[in-house]
This record gives sequence, C-alpha cells and structure tokens, in this order.
Amino acid sequence: MSSSSQMVEGVWDAIVVGSGASGGVAAMTLAEGGARVLVIDAGPNLSSSEALTSEPGNLMRRLAGLMSGQHRRQAQHPGYWKANPRLYADERLHPYHHPPDRPFLWTRGLQVGGRSLTWGGITLRLSDEDFTGVQLEGEEVSWPIRSQDLTAHYSALEQFLKVHGGSNHLTHLPDGATEPALPSTAAEQRFMEAVADQLGIDVIPSRGFGPHDPSRDGPWPRSSSCGSTLPRAMATGRVQLLSNHLVERLELTSSGSKATGVVAVNQANGNRYLIPGDLVVLAASTIQSVSILLRSSEQVQRGGVVDPSGRLGTRLMDHVSTSQFFAFPGSSSGPQPPLTGAGSFFIPFGRHLHQPSDQPTFQGGYGLWGGIGRFDPPAVLKRRANTTTGFLIGHGEVLPRADNRVTLQGQVDRWDVAVPHINCQWSANELAMVDHMRGRIQACISAAGGESLPIKDLFYLPLVEPFLKGAVALTEGAAPPGYYIHEVGGAAFGCDERSSVLNSSNQLWRAPNVLVVDGACWPTSAWQSPTLTMMAISRRACLLALRDRTA
Repeated sequence: MSSSSQMVEGVWDAIVVGSGASGGVAAMTLAEGGARVLVIDAGPNLSSSEALTSEPGNLMRRLAGLMSGQHRRQAQHPGYWKANPRLYADERLHPYHHPPDRPFLWTRGLQVGGRSLTWGGITLRLSDEDFTGVQLEGEEVSWPIRSQDLTAHYSALEQFLKVHGGSNHLTHLPDGATEPALPSTAAEQRFMEAVADQLGIDVIPSRGFGPHDPSRDGPWPRSSSCGSTLPRAMATGRVQLLSNHLVERLELTSSGSKATGVVAVNQANGNRYLIPGDLVVLAASTIQSVSILLRSSEQVQRGGVVDPSGRLGTRLMDHVSTSQFFAFPGSSSGPQPPLTGAGSFFIPFGRHLHQPSDQPTFQGGYGLWGGIGRFDPPAVLKRRANTTTGFLIGHGEVLPRADNRVTLQGQVDRWDVAVPHINCQWSANELAMVDHMRGRIQACISAAGGESLPIKDLFYLPLVEPFLKGAVALTEGAAPPGYYIHEVGGAAFGCDERSSVLNSSNQLWRAPNVLVVDGACWPTSAWQSPTLTMMAISRRACLLALRDRTA
C-alpha cells in the first residue's frame, strides 16, 4: 500500500479516520460504492517486513521498550510477548491518564492497520439475546438493531475473509458463513470430550482465522486490514492514505449541524491541517474516537458537536477477564499447531449459566477461550515432564455504567492535543462474574484431569521472569479494565437522542454526516469477541450512508 506524506488537497467524498478493522471495512465499502475516500492514520505506514518481525529480535525490542518506558502498561497483555513491540504505541509520546487507584491498561496500535495487526482473530457473531441488552438502574439498555440487521454483513465479511468455524446450532451464538473448523489437538479433543461427558458442557472449535500462510495470503495476514480490506479499497483507485497524522477534532459549521472536515496533526512536526470532507467516518478505535468527539464538542469549541443525551464519553466498557494455566496429562508429539483465532477452542456459556443461590448473582454472560498443546516451550524449559500445557481465559459482559467514562481534564501531548482521562472500574456485578468464571474454569480443568498451576511452576523463563512478577495475567483475580483490549462504548447508538449519542444508522443525531463505526457505538458489551461485529456495523453504516448520498 502506498501512502502520501504530502498534504492532500480538495474536498473528499469521505474521510475515514483509522485504518484498522473497522476503518478498513469503511474505506472498502465506501470506495466500492463510488466515493473518493481519504484514510487518515495516526501512525506510520510500515512494510510487512517492518511490521511482521520475529524472535529473537522481537525479544530484544521488548526489553528495550520496557526499560525505556515505551510499553510499561501494554506489556501487561500476553499478546505483547508474541508480536513485534513496534506495533504497540509509545506511551511516552501518546500519554493518557487515569485515577491512581483505578488503573486502565490501554493497548494502542498506532500504525496503518492499527490493532488488526495484533488481533487474535476470533470471529463470533452476536445474537438477539445480546442485542436485547441489559437492565441497569431501572433503565433497559438495548441495541437499536437486531440480528437480521447484521446477518448479510456478517456473511459477506466471513466469506471474504475466509474465516473458519463449525456449525454448532446454538441460539445464543449464531453459526457463520465459514470455512470448515480447524482440527483440534489430541489433548484438546480429550479435554472437550471429558468436559462434555462429566459436566454436560459443550466445548466447540473456536471460530476465526487460521495461521498466516504467505504463499496463500501474501505478505500480510488476512486478519489484518493490510491483508484484506485496505488493498481491496486501494484497488478501486479512489482511495488515498495519509499516514502519521493524528486527527485532533472535527471542523463543523457554526450551527454544529454538519461536519465540514477534520483537523489533523502531523506527527513529525506538530503542524495542523484542515482537511475538508463531505462525510466523516470515525473508526479510530473506541477511546480515540470518543476523544475526537470530546475535543469537537460544543463545550470545547463554538459550533461544536451537540450531544442532547449528555452521554458522550460515558458508559465505557471492556470485557472483564481472568485466566488460568494448567498441566494436562500426556506429552504432545510432533510439531505443535499454532494458537490462532480458529486454532483453539471455546466454551460459549453466554448467559446460560447456573448461578448458585448461596453466591452473589450477576447479570450478563461470558465465554471461556482455551488451547492445549499449542505453545509448549522446548522440553528443557518445562518443569512438568509428560504433560502438555493448556490455558483457559474467561471474558465476560460488563454493564454500561454512567460513571465509567472518558473525559478531557487538561492534560495534553507533545503537540498540545488534549489526551483522554479514563475513569473506569469493575462493579460488584463484574467481580461476582469473575468468581463464577474461576469456579467454572477449575471445574472444567479438574473434570479433564488437568492440574491448575501458575506459569512459573510450568516453565523455566530465565530472561523474562523479572518482568512477570506482578503481571496481571498471572493473578487469580480480575485484570484491570482495558486489559482484554475489547473496550467499547462512550458514544452509543440508539433510537432516541435523549439516551444515545448516535442514531440507529451510526450518525451523530445533530450532525448526521458524521458516522462512528468502531466499538464506541456499542450500547452494551455483550460477551463475544467484538471485532467481527464492529466490522459488520461499519459495513452496514457505510452502505446506508452511500444510499443517502445517491438519494
């Protein structure tokens, strides 16, 4: 993909802010619909050889990033330890803030392709059970759409991306238009059978992307926008890419009823540019998009964004999670298949959970993601002979609470751009869910004959052990918000401007030529991995915008 380091000229039919999963879909959909599209990304346009580097170079870069302070928060996530650390934002140049007693671990991918380059690649649809939402403080928090509104978009994306997944006929986890499921390891098959036999719990092959095959996929993985939607968008000849420019805010008419473009900051020198456009699509990632809207609000600038609901920035959510490693009887033989979105398994409880009457109850659902025999180190680094290593990670639905929010409190970055202050914490509902998760995790591991152990009792890790002390991934409680990198909310869409920031077509109520198509538009978090649904929402919203344009 080529990009322009020169300032662009003219008025664009559409400006797409962000080039990750949602932004790539937006650019592709709009360009194939005939629009001239400018895609703006805050980070550099890396080549595949720059982005997809390997060990031991990655390890050296991680150690440098940790010692310099570049990645102290983001290194808490396990994904940091298997990817090129260059794909994680430099926290010194791109700060954010939170109350000292309410940590938020915000992972950012500031490069063309965004976090799609580090996405785990699990693709789960939401069901009507999820879209009906939750009850909270006397309010029914529901989605303005239902399954039928996204089915065609899910199918189009699944077929284009060639994701894998079986047909499991679960009403709370709809089947997709997928390639056949990838095979499980022998250990995973034994685990799945034991859990089903002893506990009556279904364990299914995960749904998502298989391993990257350069001979089939090209230099970029299909799970990234760089390897799927962006090349297809660029192939139309109607798309230009502007990298290394951070969108600070929207420019609007004096009444605030229409966006006329965006103000972007060149990350090389801090120069600001006004870029005109007829349609602005925010797909910069949840907190980034909310921050752009906050910096554009009528409270900050005359003629700014009007939010009748007063809810902009509120009800931020992330999946609450907890994890457990375990030793599974029997050594694996032969090469280990990689751990991928489709190369793993899922226990999709959803909201179908037995909650004992003698324990605190909670609202919402969760699922358990796992794998066995896919990441064992060489035998010399294993502490447990004749075992295979497995893990289970629970991720659960979080309630949209008004006091979990993103605000601007005066802090700025090196170019005087206001940065977000994130105030988010788990409620008693999420903590009760984590207790339930841990009980289910332990029950499943025990039923299959495994032994739950901390990672330090499974592996010798001489180089990284100093960095693992106190790591949130290795604790038994709930990791802090942000850890699971599934943040959503802050600019919810809905059916009434008094209770939502966007209408059901993802448009700002009072400035309908602004769309928000990433996780910021979610009214509730559901429990499934959100990226496929974000992409489906982006495709739907952009097709609706094209229809309005031609009308």
